[in-house]
Amino acid sequence: MSEIYGPPLLPPIPDDLTIPQFFLDSHHTTRPVRKHGTPWFIEDKTGRSFGFEEARWQFIRARTFGMANSLRLRFGIKEDDVVLIYSPNHIDYPVAIWATHRLGAIVSGANPMYTVEELLYQIETTKASIIITHPMSLDNALSAAKAAGVPQDRVLTFEDSPSKSLITVEQLILEGLAQEASFVERKLNPGEARTKVAFLNFSSGTTGKPKAVLISHYGPITNVIQTAVHMNVNQNYCAWEDQRFRPGDVGAGNIYGLVISIHFMIYSGMALVIIPRFSFVDFLKSVVSHKITHLMLVPPQIVLLCKHPAVKDFDLSHVRVLLSGAAPLSAELMNQLVKLFPKAQIGQGYGLTESSTSIAMLPPDQKIGVPGSVGRLLPGVVARIVKPDGSLAGFNEPGELTVKMSCMALGYFNNEKATRETFVDGWLRTGDEVIINDKGDVFIVDRLKEILKVRGFQVAPAELEGCLLDHPDVADTCVVSVPHDYSGEVPLAYVVLHADAAKRAEADPAEANRIKASIAKHVADNKVAYKRLEGGVEFTDIIPKNPSGKMLRRVLRDRAHKMRATKTKTTAKL
Repeated sequence: MSEIYGPPLLPPIPDDLTIPQFFLDSHHTTRPVRKHGTPWFIEDKTGRSFGFEEARWQFIRARTFGMANSLRLRFGIKEDDVVLIYSPNHIDYPVAIWATHRLGAIVSGANPMYTVEELLYQIETTKASIIITHPMSLDNALSAAKAAGVPQDRVLTFEDSPSKSLITVEQLILEGLAQEASFVERKLNPGEARTKVAFLNFSSGTTGKPKAVLISHYGPITNVIQTAVHMNVNQNYCAWEDQRFRPGDVGAGNIYGLVISIHFMIYSGMALVIIPRFSFVDFLKSVVSHKITHLMLVPPQIVLLCKHPAVKDFDLSHVRVLLSGAAPLSAELMNQLVKLFPKAQIGQGYGLTESSTSIAMLPPDQKIGVPGSVGRLLPGVVARIVKPDGSLAGFNEPGELTVKMSCMALGYFNNEKATRETFVDGWLRTGDEVIINDKGDVFIVDRLKEILKVRGFQVAPAELEGCLLDHPDVADTCVVSVPHDYSGEVPLAYVVLHADAAKRAEADPAEANRIKASIAKHVADNKVAYKRLEGGVEFTDIIPKNPSGKMLRRVLRDRAHKMRATKTKTTAKL
């Protein structure tokens, strides 16, 4: 097998429009007509909605203009300046993005869980001119801004802060709407959207500091059209009740899902419910109260859906589609989810920040995705599976996935070495070990940098995590490597216990040891000998994750190594 192609046919894609010009000002043949009365965004807590039919200050296009106008008038934001957004989900988050783009400036989204030091690194790397934050994140934002030399009056908030001393986004919007336009939005030259930077989004690498990825305006526009074609959006391909994405449907997803949540669902004529922070029981209440039909989830949320006792108290029968992304979803979890939602369409998607973003997704001819598969390649994607020796793998053979697609990122900002290593001769090295079967289904084995080598055998943490989640006492888990004199390295499982098991373990150390032994035995009974948890089982209160749901495996790996080093020193003293 040399190369694998997604469906080749794509309609024309404009390369002279910015993201807001495409999504707010133009139409495309793949875009359905929005159902009358369907808002674009709904604020979960208040029910406030933004669309195209409300009063002027609630008109999404007008709000975008108002904010852009104020950013120019108050702060002089201009072409290629960077506006950094450091906030949890908020209904005006997309407005802030599109307003920045109206001025030809660049958006850099920061993880709202970043520490002051991590945020400072991003501010200094991007040379951000403005920081937009939320009262929840304000203290860190102000500290990092001060350290970076960003004046306090250039720190804005999405809502009133306790001191009410900072300018809010709402104030900016109303001010901008009350004044004449202070800027002329530039029309791009043909082909310019392919190279004009829209986002500096940071890639969560497994080692070292995150790298700033240069994403053009053309990238997300292309990926939305690819996804629409892949999903048969605006096509009468089957009965209405079975069509996956329909105008008038209601979705929920993370605002950091740049393509799928903010842009694709809106493009498909759906409403997006903006839930600021994820609390599982409150999330279930929101799904019911807003009659949410489409859930764009990450594996940790699916673990809760399958394991949390509160789920039985809610009627979720109106949910039609569940798609998982950001990290591999095990076959075991997929099977549990199908039992929970027997009528829903369920599957996975896969992509990277560097691919802007989706590469593969559940195809419309599969109601339930092949267990363990992230779907099939999107139209226009070309893939190669490269073995460690550089040769190309065949069907059902593992290797590193490399892809070529027109929406790929432009490289890494001010990091030529990393760009050369990842973007090679027009191909993107994903760093993921995958298998593609002869039907085109893509299976992610794991991150190549995270795969363990146990006595020369490869062991994928994601595979063991799927097995562990089948244990009745395990609520969440993360597998990391620890050094081993004989095997080189062996797997250690960090485990979050269900509440009842946690109480038993806390009350009786012998019971805690019995639970650990039971978990280790469960893996030993279901996996080959070299995949056993020779590193042991450790209980933890939480598995650290970033906002997109990816496990911060390196945090627990560092903790495990420190724990082992401490034990070694203690033993040496004895």
